[in-house]
Amino acid sequence: MSRPSVWAPKVAALVQSGNSQAALAQIKVAPSVRDVQQLRDLLLKQKLLAGNRNIDQATADQIIALSAPRLHRSP
Repeated sequence: MSRPSVWAPKVAALVQSGNSQAALAQIKVAPSVRDVQQLRDLLLKQKLLAGNRNIDQATADQIIALSAPRLHRSP
């Protein structure tokens, strides 16, 4: 069993404190799609996503980027 990720609550705290630049930097290096979706859920519950258009767009873009298949070189 894996432990629940603490990434999403930490980034949500950054957004809540008004430090959107640090939150955007963290979103760009998000560990997984699940973590970004969890962050979006937290921000929606706290009603912070509607007021932060950049955060909304960054999380949506990151979900798409992490969901896409990876390009790789064949050996």
